[in-house]
Amino acid sequence: MNLSAARVRLLLGTAVLLGLAAAPAAQAQGVVNAICSTDQPWCEAAAREFSKATGIKVNQVRKATGEALAQLMAEAANPKTDLWWGGTGDPFLQAASTGLLDAYRPDYINDLQAWSVRQYAMSGNMVGGFYTSAIGFGFNTELLARKKLPEPRCWADLVKPAYKGEIEISHPASSGTAYTILAGLVQQMGEDAAFDYLKKLHVNTTSYTRSGNAQAPNVAKGEVAIGVSFMFTFEGWRHKGYPVKIVAPCEGTGYEIGGIARVKGARNKAEAQKYYDWLMSPQGQALGATVDSLQVPANKTFKADPRIPSMDSVRLIKYDFEKYGRAAERKRLIDRWTREIEALPR
Repeated sequence: MNLSAARVRLLLGTAVLLGLAAAPAAQAQGVVNAICSTDQPWCEAAAREFSKATGIKVNQVRKATGEALAQLMAEAANPKTDLWWGGTGDPFLQAASTGLLDAYRPDYINDLQAWSVRQYAMSGNMVGGFYTSAIGFGFNTELLARKKLPEPRCWADLVKPAYKGEIEISHPASSGTAYTILAGLVQQMGEDAAFDYLKKLHVNTTSYTRSGNAQAPNVAKGEVAIGVSFMFTFEGWRHKGYPVKIVAPCEGTGYEIGGIARVKGARNKAEAQKYYDWLMSPQGQALGATVDSLQVPANKTFKADPRIPSMDSVRLIKYDFEKYGRAAERKRLIDRWTREIEALPR
């Protein structure tokens, strides 16, 4: 079918105008490539709500902190990630010490908890403190009762013969949670005594999972009796009505300051900073509790969810984040764990 010259010109002109109108919107949208190392529901909710609020597309994957660190190291010569957030802070500090991160000190620093501000100072402003939580035990009360097993209260309880095959923990090479447990026990007991303890714990351990987020659902659903992880991970399942109880070890325990950082050489630096600032805002910080991620938030300018477990009664060790956040120290301890613990029969 032939079109008149006037109609062709009209169609072409309309197309050009539509293209010009659409171009600014496409440019304004932007994109950010992120790794999220906290709970999957929070990762998904944050990407969705940030995109809704800003129009910026979020390409995001969920990886345990050890795996995220390995990815950033592999990408160092040609970074593909712009922002990394959530998960234990030690691997973030290791990334900072090896030159993988960009310094950034936000102008809202006074809105943040003191422990968050210390992370900035400790890392040369490369790592911010995103949230905090302590290591503890979660256990299925119905399963323990059915097996006629007492509820564990202390680290010393977990190595008793009665708990053989009843405990699940994550793997320190892939899980920042497990590295926090390992480094915490070393600081609490002394290194050789801690490794002697871990050998006994190994006998009672049924499996080492890739991620420290696995223990809570496995305990809640009765797939394993006892999980060792961050206390907040079990709290959401307890509030949903599962037979889960949470205990902070009586001798004391390690804790995390979750991290957030911009990646050095990021391709989408402006968008990464917007996502970073949004995640640290009251809106971003409050989002975790809406999907049952009940860590203590860094931003102190809003009323946090009352379900978030208080750490006031938890006996925290004096955790040396600077020493155990170094890449060389992490590698040394994990190598020793692999040689002396993982290779043992159960």
